[in-house]
Amino acid sequence: MFETKRLVLRQWQSSDYEPFVALNADPEVMRYFPKVLSRLESNGMIERIKEHQTKHGFGLWVLEHQQTRQFMGFIGLNIPTFQAHFTPTVEVGWRLAQPFWGHGYATEGARASLDYGFNTLRLPEIVSFTATINHRSIAVMQRLGMTTDVTENFDHPKLPLGHALRPHVLYRISKNQLGLPES
Repeated sequence: MFETKRLVLRQWQSSDYEPFVALNADPEVMRYFPKVLSRLESNGMIERIKEHQTKHGFGLWVLEHQQTRQFMGFIGLNIPTFQAHFTPTVEVGWRLAQPFWGHGYATEGARASLDYGFNTLRLPEIVSFTATINHRSIAVMQRLGMTTDVTENFDHPKLPLGHALRPHVLYRISKNQLGLPES
């Protein structure tokens, strides 16, 4: 699909299924999600991602290291499937394997996704959200220049009352905030 200085964001291929299953089975990667995913659940998620891409022309792309071509996870744009005060909307999201944490890959890939969303899709705004206890993802949102207003925090409707991950923060960014040139 497109490249950054160190990354390739591309469509899903059959060779991505195995590393995606391993990614979603890692308890540390899935720490801020309700549970690790089985092979069947991971494969189903890829199919839903591909359907989203076909329907909307964008989605969550495979993240690959530019030099090694190693599968790193996914990153991209998605339309949330739940109802909240800020939906309908487009979100930027990511999930990377542990060896790729702490190197700025999520920020680099998310910035490329935001650029695509604003300059190709002409979106006026993109959001991102996560559990309030997911400080690593919140730090990525802040590095991207996204802003939050505590009054917009919400309880994720797909998680049960009392679940530790139910409280979520919402971050937003517009093209002007990102500092992208007008096109």
